[in-house]
Amino acid sequence: MKSRSRARGAIVAVVLLLAAALLLAAALHTRIFSGFGSYLVQAGLPEKADAAFVLAGDNSGNRILTAAELMRQGYVRKVVVSGPGEVYGLHECDLAIPFAVKKGYPESYFEHAEHFARSTAEEARATLPQLRRDGYRRIILVTSDYHTRRAAKVFRTAAPDLTFFVVAAPDPYFSADGWWHNREGQKTFLTEWEKTVAAWFGL
Repeated sequence: MKSRSRARGAIVAVVLLLAAALLLAAALHTRIFSGFGSYLVQAGLPEKADAAFVLAGDNSGNRILTAAELMRQGYVRKVVVSGPGEVYGLHECDLAIPFAVKKGYPESYFEHAEHFARSTAEEARATLPQLRRDGYRRIILVTSDYHTRRAAKVFRTAAPDLTFFVVAAPDPYFSADGWWHNREGQKTFLTEWEKTVAAWFGL
């Protein structure tokens, strides 16, 4: 009887502990979720540089428009637009640049960087030779806010001889303090964390 009583007491204690943990998580979930979202974002204010490099993977156009505005404000002398060839046989830069031109930015702002990379690491390997060849030593990486930490690490590791600054472009669905409020934001969060953890293990 004593052993049964102790077992029941242990079960009750575990249940109470789990309930307390769930209540605490519910009370702090906004702070916890925001913390995980904020970890992905590592960007700063723009600084004078030779060029802005627009990373691929943005269907909204916010990355190229953010970079074009840096050019307009005099932070850089060229906007290099990354362009994997995956969109109906076209390179992404061949679609992004006309989009920016329609928004009022001169085509002369932009330089194509066509390639066939399928990841940020491959993108760095494919485009860094062009950036070096064109004499760009100080480069502003422009990418979506959720992608800034991982992209910065990839490019700085791949090219320690170059100086990279990171400027975040807004994403229409993801924000560090509200990504869990919509399905696209949730998907973006989970995908980016999956890639972040994979990068920790060199995958």
